[in-house]
Amino acid sequence: MSERGKILTILELPDSALDEIGRGLLSYTSRLANFSGYSWGVATLTKPDGDAVKGLGDFATPSVKVIESADQFMDRRSLLGKMLGEFVISESASIIILPHNDLGSELAPLIAASVGSALISEVIEARVKENGLLHLTRSALGGRITETRTWNRECPLVMTVPLRRLSQVLLPGVIPTNPHISSWFPATPPVGGTATVTNRIPPDPQTVDLTEAEVIFSAGKGCDPATFEQLKELCRIMNVSFGVTRPVYDMGWTGFERMVGQTGRTVTPRLYLAMGISGSMHHVGGIKDSKRIVSINIDSKAPIFSNSDEGFVGDLKEILPRLLSRAQGGVA
Repeated sequence: MSERGKILTILELPDSALDEIGRGLLSYTSRLANFSGYSWGVATLTKPDGDAVKGLGDFATPSVKVIESADQFMDRRSLLGKMLGEFVISESASIIILPHNDLGSELAPLIAASVGSALISEVIEARVKENGLLHLTRSALGGRITETRTWNRECPLVMTVPLRRLSQVLLPGVIPTNPHISSWFPATPPVGGTATVTNRIPPDPQTVDLTEAEVIFSAGKGCDPATFEQLKELCRIMNVSFGVTRPVYDMGWTGFERMVGQTGRTVTPRLYLAMGISGSMHHVGGIKDSKRIVSINIDSKAPIFSNSDEGFVGDLKEILPRLLSRAQGGVA
């Protein structure tokens, strides 16, 4: 361990594989360790498969600890948080990094409370000053303002990083490693942890909470009753989740649980398709951490385009019937 301390990144590894979030966290952690002079390591909630181990090595990961039995507590976050707190203490970690997604944003305060550490969420920039102190800039109020805080190293630090701030780019000169893989077992099973999870049923995109949705197609006030129904049918055929903006909810076309935005659900899907959505700051604040945002709007000057990865100008009355035909196997 370096004189300064150790950075510990916690990876979920869905289905034991290294996904885009994991690669982004590895790149982020290796850069922070390089600039700060800290050593670093990785903790995983499941055992990595062969491809994941290679991917970890590509980012020069020095060591990996597998938290045994962590997958049994994925549905009981309070118990998982206590277990991870025990692990962090055993590792004498100085900085603990998690992604600011559903899992990370829930676990971060639980770990911080268990360890007695500082907590800073949604860190968009971390800089090491001449005095060796770490200056952290975080976004607040849906990204409308930022604030900078200084970590004085008097206690550990737990931080989360927004998904859109995670780049998979490797530092120049990174030398791949063959990371040492080992297991960590809690001293005592968490209270209430005697049950065993034997199987998990994948969520139904049509009924799953939007905060857990992988793909969301959303309707804005640019939809009329006919295109609104067509979009709902498209979601059903493609088995993706359906969302709406505040104006659509206010018209009574669907329930509150389908509303996306800062006054509804803040979502982080891998794909968010915005149809007929102008892009108010309240709505954008609720979708900004989506992995990819694609927009369709008849107004070429709609604000949603400046917040999208891809944008298309078009009339939903012409586009949706063609998308439906294509989804149904027809020729659009």
